[in-house]
Amino acid sequence: MASCRAWNLRVLVTVVCGLLTGIILGLGIWRIVVRIQRGKSTSSSSTPTEFCRNGGTWEDGRCICTEEWKGLRCTIANFCENSTYMGFTFATIPVGRYGPSLQTCGKDTPNAGNPMAIRLCSLSLYGEIELQNVTIGNCNENLETLEKQVNDVTAPLNNISSEVQILTSDANKLTAENITSATRVVGQIFNTSRNASPEAKKVAVVTVSQLLDASEDAFQRVAATANDDALTMLIEQMETYSLSLGNQSVVEPNIAIQSANFSSENAVGPSNVRFSVQKGASSSLVSSSTFIHTNVDGLNPDGQTELQVLLNMTKNYTKTCGFVVYQNDKLFQSKTFTAKSDFSQKIISSKTDENEQDQSASVDMVFSPKYNQTEFQLYSYACVYWNLSTKDWDTYGCQKDKSTDGFLRCRCNHTTNFAVLMTFKKDYEYPQSLDILSNVGCALSITGLALTIIFQIVTRKVRKTSVTWVLVNLCISMLIFNLLFVFGIENSNKNLKASDGDINNIDFDNNDIPRTDTINIPNPMCTAIAALLHYFLLVTFTWNALSAAQLYFLLIRTMKPLPRHFILFISLIGWGVPAIVVAITVGVIYSQNGKNPQWELDYRQEKICWLAIPEPNDVIKSPLLWSFIIPITIILISNVVIFIIISIKVLWKNNQNLTSTKKVSSMKKIVSTLSVAVVFGITWILAYLMLVNDDSIRIVFSYVFCLFNTTQGLQIFILYTVRTKIFQSEASKVLMSLSSIGRRKSLPSVTRPRLRIKMYNFLRSLPTLHERFRLLETSLSSEEITLSESDKAKESI
Repeated sequence: MASCRAWNLRVLVTVVCGLLTGIILGLGIWRIVVRIQRGKSTSSSSTPTEFCRNGGTWEDGRCICTEEWKGLRCTIANFCENSTYMGFTFATIPVGRYGPSLQTCGKDTPNAGNPMAIRLCSLSLYGEIELQNVTIGNCNENLETLEKQVNDVTAPLNNISSEVQILTSDANKLTAENITSATRVVGQIFNTSRNASPEAKKVAVVTVSQLLDASEDAFQRVAATANDDALTMLIEQMETYSLSLGNQSVVEPNIAIQSANFSSENAVGPSNVRFSVQKGASSSLVSSSTFIHTNVDGLNPDGQTELQVLLNMTKNYTKTCGFVVYQNDKLFQSKTFTAKSDFSQKIISSKTDENEQDQSASVDMVFSPKYNQTEFQLYSYACVYWNLSTKDWDTYGCQKDKSTDGFLRCRCNHTTNFAVLMTFKKDYEYPQSLDILSNVGCALSITGLALTIIFQIVTRKVRKTSVTWVLVNLCISMLIFNLLFVFGIENSNKNLKASDGDINNIDFDNNDIPRTDTINIPNPMCTAIAALLHYFLLVTFTWNALSAAQLYFLLIRTMKPLPRHFILFISLIGWGVPAIVVAITVGVIYSQNGKNPQWELDYRQEKICWLAIPEPNDVIKSPLLWSFIIPITIILISNVVIFIIISIKVLWKNNQNLTSTKKVSSMKKIVSTLSVAVVFGITWILAYLMLVNDDSIRIVFSYVFCLFNTTQGLQIFILYTVRTKIFQSEASKVLMSLSSIGRRKSLPSVTRPRLRIKMYNFLRSLPTLHERFRLLETSLSSEEITLSESDKAKESI
């Protein structure tokens, strides 16, 4: 009965320890995902973050506020408070925006889930913030039905335009199909043959502005499904509409349209027209930020200019010209240029009323580059226009102009939609070199592992072959990993001299379209080091798992021999499986991004030569997760389970029938437990404890993790080499020979023999294990263990 209770207690302890380990590892993975999703912390600015309030950011010597705030420090409200009108409730609405109602259409309606009404927040003539009347939609209409209705020449375009505006008011819910339907409806409203009212067209401009708030992924799906004809048609209709406003303008947060009607029909038009867009307190366009000047000498940008276009008309019978500014390039889905950064890319369109075949106007442009200068350097740019035929960017007729005032200058011999495609080089904050603790720990581990490998090979004849083979392979993989870590973890690009990002260093003769807006200096050597580190760390953990499996067979299943070809089998697993994992990881990444010259950054980091940290939205696709974290977690869980079983059933078990276990001291049991824990890699669990939010606790665990894992090779040397009788005997002989040599060269003394005797006795007194613990004593043959265990089993029976 007592033994049954003890057995139940051990089982209970095993289950509890296993559950705690699983919880710790699970929480660790969860913390990794959470920390990745929070994104990377932004670098500190020279201006205190407290200066810009309410979410404002410090850029170019001023605060860039969110839409809800304005002022020098973003402290002046620029929104309408929560309101209720006609039974509809509205949340806060930024000035110039339409806010959707919180009430949505019912599930049994075609327009289910969409807002039932919208309300405009605007400024009065006296500059006061006020709410306009509510516009109520029709829950029985959706974008698909409106797309069918608009093709009817008798359709009420005013009502359709209002309905489309309501249905696109919540940009976060817009899908690719919604965008396609909305652009087709709006394109018909702008079509001159439909004779829509000016009010319907102005509402359609609001719809276009709302569409530009939709996600980039939704627009990419529109272009991928061959529905970009609707986008192209909308772009053309917007150009034509820009000629019909007289001297008026229509400005919405994401789009601004302005026309210039020069004179009467028989008068002579101006030779030059300049259109300017000034910087605002936020990223949204406002009516007071656009200006048109005629008969000017040229461009004159200043510190507040965001972009400026000079329209040069060689023929003086031009009577009307129009300009369109897009806040971003979502309508212009390029197949050759990919934007990875979140910098706003403004598009400017200029058009005259000349015939397409008789276009003689040219344009000069300046763009103020807007980007995060604390993290990026301007590398180059290209002057391009949107080719409506190829539906992509083109450089025909455009060239760069040199500039010394910090602006990007372009010149084109035709009019259409223009842009500057900028490329940036990221300023990486490369980490400092390894600290003293890491260097010393790795140096000790490298030395200990090398000595252990030599010792195990030299004394292999007195030991079971499989035991020596597993330990030697574990030490070899760990040794190579430590060498690569010490000498190769740092990226050699760290030593390259960074440029100052001056515009004068740009090649103005090269106007080729870049493939992406960010570039990195390729470093194949760093990629190779990252792959090797990935491989050898996986190999190390795999041999940890194989060591656990081997001890399980030898200690728990003592009556059964090891499987046939055990050494060959575990060798193929230990070295082959990690190679397959690394090869598949690199192969998949290269097959998906091989055409991109910067594909290697999808596999490794730039700061160090190690696996890439995933972006917040790509955690599931991360090679770090699937090819490292998950396999390592599975190995650690299995090793912890086997470690608990061996500790309870073998290391700390007292068999009353065996007098040898009674003599084993607690210190020897502790040393034996540590020996198993080291080769199982149990100390790597501390890595999960480094993910806590508290900085002081995280620092403590970081040092503990660094201490235990950088010295893992030294621990193996002490536990599996220094503690063996062979090593102690040989070390004693060496000490005695050294002391005898010293005795011949010096006078005899009394203290030196005493010191030698103490050292000899100390080495001889190092704890060694007996009976069942002697498996962990590497000088003991496995054959003796098996025979001893078999005899004891027979005696117990």
